[in-house]
Amino acid sequence: MKKTYKATVKKLKEGFQVEAEANGFKILFDEPENMGGTNKGMNPMSAALSVMGACQTVVAFMFAKQKGIDLKDFYVEIEGDMDMSALMKQTGDRTGFKEIRYKMHFDSDSSEEELHDFSNFIEQNCPVSDTFRQGTNLINQGIVKE
Repeated sequence: MKKTYKATVKKLKEGFQVEAEANGFKILFDEPENMGGTNKGMNPMSAALSVMGACQTVVAFMFAKQKGIDLKDFYVEIEGDMDMSALMKQTGDRTGFKEIRYKMHFDSDSSEEELHDFSNFIEQNCPVSDTFRQGTNLINQGIVKE
């Protein structure tokens, strides 16, 4: 069963503020002041990391009981490296993350082996992790001149 997700993203008037809207919810993105933004929202690259952590957290709590894991609490620390000079100088190098590292923190009475196996399950079943790991075809469907 295929489900299509949709979002609309538009530039706001101030700095680099951008508003994303999906499913009746809005998120404000921005850049720090030293990058020309107003620092009123998370920048898109930090948001990408946060989305992966949020997805992993949802998957953890969604399946813990089913997998026999006593999950009291869970969080993810995530960091990624990007080459800012590739973006700013337009060198032709990749502008996205070259590597993303994360560590899952479990508060659980389950054994370390069970939690290790469960962390692999989370990684394999989180749709955002899958999108980052496998890559996704990006299809530019053209432009609309308004």
